[in-house]
Amino acid sequence: MTISGMLQLAASTLVFLLAAVGAKHWAISPTFPKLAITLILYTIGNLIMLRLVREFGMASAFTLSALLQLVAINAIAIVYFGEKLPTTQLAGIMLAIIAVGLITFAPSE
Repeated sequence: MTISGMLQLAASTLVFLLAAVGAKHWAISPTFPKLAITLILYTIGNLIMLRLVREFGMASAFTLSALLQLVAINAIAIVYFGEKLPTTQLAGIMLAIIAVGLITFAPSE
């Protein structure tokens, strides 16, 4: 992965995290400006993802993005919003991280 690709992946992850936080704030108290900002952020994140898909291919770009978002969004939900997850859901998240990691970092044949 190139430095440019890593920066684009970091940018898309940051934008998607901001969009997720915006979506949570909208869910808590819905207003049109919150909805508009959230939709704009998701659009920007997807435009960045289109560049990543062109550069790295669909499988690699979306898998890496999904793994980063899975970890970061759950951390924000737990730490920032104080959400509590039952043990079963935490185990599911850990298994998902392992699964996405295996898909992403497994040697290709």
